[in-house]
Amino acid sequence: MKRMKATIAYDGSGFAGYQVQPHSRTVQQELMKVLKTIHKGQEVQVVASGRTDARVHATGQVIHFDTTLSIPVSGWLKALNVLLPEDIRVLAIEETDPTFHARYHTSGKTYRYKWDRSQIISPFTRNYMVHTKQLPNVEAMRQAAEAVLGTHDFSSFCAANTGVVDKVRTVRRLDIEEHGEELDMVIEGSGFLYNMVRIIAGTLMEIGLGRRTVDEMAAIVAAEDRSAAGKTAAAHGLYLENVAYTD
Repeated sequence: MKRMKATIAYDGSGFAGYQVQPHSRTVQQELMKVLKTIHKGQEVQVVASGRTDARVHATGQVIHFDTTLSIPVSGWLKALNVLLPEDIRVLAIEETDPTFHARYHTSGKTYRYKWDRSQIISPFTRNYMVHTKQLPNVEAMRQAAEAVLGTHDFSSFCAANTGVVDKVRTVRRLDIEEHGEELDMVIEGSGFLYNMVRIIAGTLMEIGLGRRTVDEMAAIVAAEDRSAAGKTAAAHGLYLENVAYTD
């Protein structure tokens, strides 16, 4: 038995999320379907670094699966990409240590959230960026982002319906980048709570639009109360960009 580690990308527009769900199209379901074909009817479990919600994209999701087949790495890459639907691609694959675990061995993740500041959003980007009709104050967003850095209880930025008890996480990086009319929030940390990135993005945008002040962000973090933070930003602007692992 060999364990394979793969980095994959997917367009979340046509999926109900990553994890298998009854009567819904998901990324995990498509991966398992293809692996079942390659393994001639044998079910193969696929484990990812974490779930993504409906319409959330990934440019650097990591998965692992076990196989008894003796297929070279180049063969795996070709076979998977030939059989997978066009909205999922395997970017890299390798044989890894049998003890490697895509979820439990992560040391950090990086997410990117994208807004479109153009007057009229393009029909070609409407599923991949969130349109903001009013131009936000980027410097205010950058100043407010500083309050999020470090180790905190992020209860204010966690969906209320989560069952997670320990909500302490470390945010190592939070940048606001400008790329022409595109505005990105890039956040990297030890791990993230359910909807944490999207709630931070929504709160920062409210500050950028003048609906909240820069000084409010520190108070929101300290409140440890979901009702203190802003709205959850739309899913289709979010990308899982990178998953890091300890050596």
